Amino acid sequence: MLFDKFNLKNIILSNRIIMAPMPRTRSKNGIMTEMNADYYQQRVSVGLIITEGTSISPTSMGYLYVPGLYNAAQTESWKQVTKAVHEKGEKIFTQLWHVGRVSHISNQPNHFQPVAPSEILAKIVWARV
Repeated sequence: MLFDKFNLKNIILSNRIIMAPMPRTRSKNGIMTEMNADYYQQRVSVGLIITEGTSISPTSMGYLYVPGLYNAAQTESWKQVTKAVHEKGEKIFTQLWHVGRVSHISNQPNHFQPVAPSEILAKIVWARV
C-alpha cells in the first residue's frame, strides 16, 4: 500500500511517500541553481516532494540563502528545479514561507523591523542537549 500509486485530488503520485520540507539554505539572493535542481532530482523516488520554505516577499526572510518566489529572476530559477523533477515523472510542491516576527532586522530590507501579525515578541526557547 505504501508503494502503490495514490490519487491526490487528481494528481497521481507514484507512491504514498512524501518528502517533508527541510531548510537547505543554498540559494544566494533567493535564486535556485543547478545544485538545487540536482538535490531535488536525486529525491524523486518519493511520490511527492515538498520543497524547503520559500520566501514570498523580501520581508518574509528569516534566514540567509533561502529561495524566493517574489521576483522574476527567482521564479525563472525555479523552472530548472521543477523541470528536473518532472523529467523523472514525479511531483513537486513548494512550501510558501513567511517567518514573521521570528526574523531579525539583519535579514530585512533596509534593516527594518520584521513584519508580523502582532507586536507581541516571540518567546525564545533554548533547548538543552
